Amino acid sequence: MECLLALMGTVQTGVAAGGAEQLLDPPTFRDGLPLPLVTTVVGALFLGTLAISRFALRAGIPAILGVLLLGVMINTKTPLIGHETIEWLHTLSLSMLLFYAGLRTELRSIRGFLEYGITLAVGGVLISTLLLALIINFVSSPTADGIELGFNQMPFAVAMLIAACLGSTDAGATISVLGGMAKPLPKRLSSLLEFESSVNDPAAILVLGAVVGLFTVSHNGGGELVLMEQIQLFLQKIGSGLIVGVILGYLARFSLEQFVDHSHQLLILGVAIALLSYGLAETLGGSGFISAYVTGLFLSNHVYHNTRVNADMLVETLLPFNTMTEITIFLIFGLEMNPARMLGSFPEGIVIALGMMLIARPLSVLVFQWLSPFNLRESLLISWCGLRGAVPLALSFTVVDAIPYVRGIDASLVPKLVTNAEVIVFCVVVLNLLIQGLSLGPIARWLNLNEVNVPAAAASHS
Repeated sequence: MECLLALMGTVQTGVAAGGAEQLLDPPTFRDGLPLPLVTTVVGALFLGTLAISRFALRAGIPAILGVLLLGVMINTKTPLIGHETIEWLHTLSLSMLLFYAGLRTELRSIRGFLEYGITLAVGGVLISTLLLALIINFVSSPTADGIELGFNQMPFAVAMLIAACLGSTDAGATISVLGGMAKPLPKRLSSLLEFESSVNDPAAILVLGAVVGLFTVSHNGGGELVLMEQIQLFLQKIGSGLIVGVILGYLARFSLEQFVDHSHQLLILGVAIALLSYGLAETLGGSGFISAYVTGLFLSNHVYHNTRVNADMLVETLLPFNTMTEITIFLIFGLEMNPARMLGSFPEGIVIALGMMLIARPLSVLVFQWLSPFNLRESLLISWCGLRGAVPLALSFTVVDAIPYVRGIDASLVPKLVTNAEVIVFCVVVLNLLIQGLSLGPIARWLNLNEVNVPAAAASHS
């Protein structure tokens, strides 16, 4: 009580000395911007995303692409959030996206081709990353002055960083486009595409982490020592992430069985589980993203005794939160871009995007055709449905941060290389969603692969 009276006396003294205005003044945010202004702008931005999403869908454009373009159009030179805040938001968003991707991964739906799905998801990331790195290395200029053909134009290490960022298909984009098709694909084909895109995300994050460690960390030893250290770290992160994910999966299952007595509690519990899974794994030296994915995967493929809980309810309850994280990533990327500074790099970004769609992605699928239970027409459609989305955009910030620390590059080239990286990611995601997203339905009809045209028992091999 004495402490409270003393505090009240201090406040009264401050008010008497003219401090009332200070008490009533709203807090300020970054760069002296008043917090009410920031909240007004943020609220208007998210309201604008709803409007632009509806307009994009009517125009036949993927809704999330409209959000990205909205961010670019209202791009301001006065950033509302700093770099550390962006990094925090992207880490949080990625952990939630990976957890939700695990929830969307139904092992039951891909019975009969689980091994092929895993091979395609993991092997596809590795092959498409290497092929795209070669394309970037051949096409991209280190000075960001346009296309400059010939290998070793851009440092291969930087090309690998950019390619690893873009190596995976995106679960959110894939599910959104498949769900928006007028005539759905056969169930087994759409199940494979959703499974591949979900497993792709954690695989790409691990590959990018390995590439960053291999090309940016300083070592006193030779190349073999660097490689062995990165392999050891890679396995450690996978192993720890898997163990924590399984343990949290059991604890989460117990929590869902015992503590949930109403459906509205699923959102709170789901978010808590995802954050715990990521945080504990990272604290213990593992991959938090792998842990979050495995936890979601565990919960998705469990039969619950609690009648108020099931996998579909978890997915539906967390869908709005997952959509919010995707919107945040796309919007921030658009707001942080500087279109005027990037104009010179757009030609090479467009060429690299086409190289991804027409070379890297198809080859990364067709190289495993000998293992595939799908015929050649179905594999061609799989190769065309290699959509990039929120995960590559979020990982691009890791790439930008890593470029200045790449060994052996001229420091004067760093700003141009950063610009190139941002443009390449932007062009690949935009053109990928725009071209492949809009053409997937017509391509499926051309290949005669709509659900009404494919017998339910179709399982022919090429």
